[in-house]
Amino acid sequence: MKKILVTGAAGFIGWKTSEKLLEKGYEVVGVDNMNDYYDVRLKEWRLNQLIPHQNFNFYKIDIEDRDALKELFKSNKFDAIINLAARAGVRYSIENPYIYYTTNVMGTLNLLELAKDFGVPKFVLASTSSLYAGQPMPFKEDLPVNQPISPYAASKKAAEVLCYTYHYLYGIDVTVLRYFTVYGPAGRPDMSIFRFIKWIMEDKPVQIYGDGTQSRDFTYVDDIAEGTIKALKPLGYEIINLGGGKNPISLNRVIELIEQYTGKKTQKIYSDFVKADLKSTWADIKKADILLEWRPELSFEEGLRRTTEWFFNNWGEIKRFELTEK
Repeated sequence: MKKILVTGAAGFIGWKTSEKLLEKGYEVVGVDNMNDYYDVRLKEWRLNQLIPHQNFNFYKIDIEDRDALKELFKSNKFDAIINLAARAGVRYSIENPYIYYTTNVMGTLNLLELAKDFGVPKFVLASTSSLYAGQPMPFKEDLPVNQPISPYAASKKAAEVLCYTYHYLYGIDVTVLRYFTVYGPAGRPDMSIFRFIKWIMEDKPVQIYGDGTQSRDFTYVDDIAEGTIKALKPLGYEIINLGGGKNPISLNRVIELIEQYTGKKTQKIYSDFVKADLKSTWADIKKADILLEWRPELSFEEGLRRTTEWFFNNWGEIKRFELTEK
C-alpha cells in the first residue's frame, strides 16, 4: 500500500483527490491549515467525508510551517507528495500578494526540501491555466509563460520553476499540472459557478465581472482528481494541462443552464472586467492523453447538472455558507 501526502486535503481538489486515492487503496495523510479564505464550514464538510476512511489521517498543519512538516515526515515514509495546498484566486491576489508568496512559493519550497531530505521520489504540483495570459488558444504546455498578469499566476510560475530546480539537482520526479477552471459539488464559493447557483437559488441577482462573454474551459472535479492520481507515475519533469479540452463556455451560457436546472430566472448585474483576469481559457490536452492516458469523461452540461443537484440535496447547509468578496 502506497502512502501519499496530500496537502490542502480539505480544499476542493484536495478533498476529491484524497477520496479517490482512498477508493483505489492508497493510504492518505492529509494536511490543511483550514484558513478562512472562504467559509471554513465548507472545508469541514469536505473533511467530514474523509475522516471515516480507515486509511485516512488528517493533521492541521500549514505548509508554511517547516518545523511542523518536518515532524510529520519523521513519523511517515511517503511514496509521493501531491501539493494541492495553495492560495488561489486572481482578484484576491492583487489585494494580498504577500500571502500568495508565503504559501505558494515558500510552502512549496518547504515540501521540496523535505522531499529531498527524506527521500520522497515523486512530487505533483497543482499549477494554473492563469499562466497562459496573452497566449494563442488552445493553450499548449510549451508556450512561453514568462509574463504572468496576477500575483497568483506569478506565484505559481515561481513554484513550477522551484520544482524544476529540485528535479535537476536532486532527481525528484516532478509532474506539474496546470488545472483549467475546476468546478463540481462542494466547489469553492469564491468561484463563479458556486456563487451563481447559490444566488439564483436565493432569488438574488447574479453579479458578473465583465459582460458575461468571457469564457472558461470548465473541468469537472472528478476528472481533475483522476488526472492528478494518474500523474503519480514516473515521468521525469513534465508540465501537463488538465482541462475540458473542448470549446470554452461563456459565463452567460453557464447562467442560462443554471436557470434551466433550477427552474428559476435571474437578474444579471454587470460590473467592470478585472484586468488581471483572462478573457478566455482553452486547454490543449493531447499531452495528458499521451503521457497519462487521461481525458475528461463528463460533459459540462452533465457536470453542471450534478453540481446543481448537490446544491438541492445539501441546501440546508449550503444556504448558511457565506460568500465573501474575493
